[in-house]
Amino acid sequence: METSVENASGRVTYAAIDIGSNAVRLLIKELEDENGPRFSKVLLLRVPLRLGFDVFAHGKISEKREKDIVRLMKCYRHLMKIYEVSDYRACATSAMRDASNGSQIIRDVEKKTGIRIEIIDGQEEARMIYNNHIENMKARSGNFMYVDVGGGSTEINLLADGELVCSRSYNIGTVRMLNEAVEESEKVRMKRDMRDLALSYPGINIIGSGGNINKLFKLVKGRDRRYPRMSVASLRELYDELKRLSVKERMETYALKPDRADVIVPAGDIFLTVADLTGAQYIYVPVIGLADGIIDGLYSRDRKTGMGQA
Repeated sequence: METSVENASGRVTYAAIDIGSNAVRLLIKELEDENGPRFSKVLLLRVPLRLGFDVFAHGKISEKREKDIVRLMKCYRHLMKIYEVSDYRACATSAMRDASNGSQIIRDVEKKTGIRIEIIDGQEEARMIYNNHIENMKARSGNFMYVDVGGGSTEINLLADGELVCSRSYNIGTVRMLNEAVEESEKVRMKRDMRDLALSYPGINIIGSGGNINKLFKLVKGRDRRYPRMSVASLRELYDELKRLSVKERMETYALKPDRADVIVPAGDIFLTVADLTGAQYIYVPVIGLADGIIDGLYSRDRKTGMGQA
């Protein structure tokens, strides 16, 4: 899987592995139209390894979770072979960046599984998220703040009439918040940046990315049926309801899994904080994420090099 060429079935199939602070995802997509691009989703798996709970509390990934990473990468490797993946990219984000043993673990993973993991910084993560569905974004007029909330960090991209103005990454994430590991200086930096951007680019609305905002959108009352969006007011109402409940009560009332029921409240807090600071009235939720951006990046690289063509 070193080059992206057609597989034995005559198709070009890409895979992305997103190693986040809360969960590790495998996304496999098949290219339908080389001039589009148009992809069809073949497989999406999400396993809640919760690396951030080790890292943000103890500064390193535990031996148990390291063994789990190796087991999971072996599994993903076999699945990519079964689905005849032409090329893949595996990226680790905030938890692996901060772990004192992160570099050692990715060396061990490659040796034991053959999967090469890249630790990407916050700015690259923000750019990759922005690049996902970029052509659709160019069709949008107005000022939009593209906000991706993860377990360890929040990536923010500001777009004015579809053009990228700036990218920001903050060490403020759901797992980090649950571990009370967010530094006050980082909160101050984000608040200052958001206020400054709102003054320069009035009328901002938010485009939300990540598993938590997708779930909040499904749960919220009165979401807009014409567009994939919800009002900030409706999100605040849902957030207040969720915050009043215990994790167990959230699971029972809203049919949430344990690894979603705890992080969904800090995620709502982050989105509402950004909305308050920018004056946003709506949050668009197109159900996108880093894994999609990884695959778009693989496709774009192949278009430039002429690989993956018939």
